[in-house]
Amino acid sequence: MQIEVTQTTSPRVKPTENLGFGKYFSDHMFLLDYAGGKWQNPRILPYGPLAIEPGASVLHYAQCMFEGMKAFRGKNGKIRLFRPEFNANRMRLGAERLCMPGVPNELFEEAVQALVKLDAPWVPSTRGASLYIRPTLVGTESYLGVRPAEKYLFFVITSPVDAYYAEGFAPVKIWVEEEAIRAAPGGLGHVKAGANYACSLKASLDAKAKGYSQVLWLDAVEHKHIEEVGTMNVFFRFKDKVITPPLSGTILNGGTRDCVIQVLNEWKVPLEERSLTLEEVFKGAESGELLEIFGTGTAAVITAVGELATATRKARPGNGQVGELTQRLYDEITAIQYGEKPDTHGWIHEI
Repeated sequence: MQIEVTQTTSPRVKPTENLGFGKYFSDHMFLLDYAGGKWQNPRILPYGPLAIEPGASVLHYAQCMFEGMKAFRGKNGKIRLFRPEFNANRMRLGAERLCMPGVPNELFEEAVQALVKLDAPWVPSTRGASLYIRPTLVGTESYLGVRPAEKYLFFVITSPVDAYYAEGFAPVKIWVEEEAIRAAPGGLGHVKAGANYACSLKASLDAKAKGYSQVLWLDAVEHKHIEEVGTMNVFFRFKDKVITPPLSGTILNGGTRDCVIQVLNEWKVPLEERSLTLEEVFKGAESGELLEIFGTGTAAVITAVGELATATRKARPGNGQVGELTQRLYDEITAIQYGEKPDTHGWIHEI
């Protein structure tokens, strides 16, 4: 792919501390158009507003999906992309569900590498910080009939970030959402569609008003089976095993989830991918069988859950502290990301 590059003449001020998450954006962005049945016009431009018509399908029918991935400054100073092929494949497969053309894996990966290489100075050097990468696919055809668009834009932007949660790696408090739902069987739960996140906002705000960082989502039919925690996959460690909900069509196939499963299998930790009820979790907490709860996702990597609460019940596994397995998994995956341990899985791509 021959990418036309227009470098900025007005570099943005790079923050050096208190990055937060998604507050700052690097100097450039990558864009690729889809029209006439093919991808065309790959280019890198200075970061700025997108020109989009008011009738674009993304604005009316939510033809929008995205990926979340990271680049790290390794111990040797080189930039390391973490599992770009996983994100490329997930976006391509998810696009089918939204009737959007998938970006070929090689184009996706080449776009990400070119943009990160150009904006390499924006990759933080501080341990715990990284360059968050947001590839996005939207429908751009201006047409108000209800059908898939015939024109699309694939773009990539990047943002230097710190920890996703204000608590950092400290345990977070999670409120159980027992009324609203995130996804229903046959819907979009397994796709990183923008609509999934829009429908989660009110429950998240309500939880924060109660003093909780995020919500635990239950199934849409019976409101008793656990699905995700906030925007993360979730794991429960009991005395004799670890349990995580299965990928049944309503849960996103998370990249970090996949890493955790690989590592647990290597460590020979008993693991079950099966349906788990909220009642089973609370009973485990009451009996002492439940030892740890943690979420997994690109933004936060591993997040310890110190408290899980409803209006009438609370669970505080490990007295609300970071669990031993949670800490060990976080240390293992981040050490690989930053080049402090050998990558024996083929997860890292240096650029």
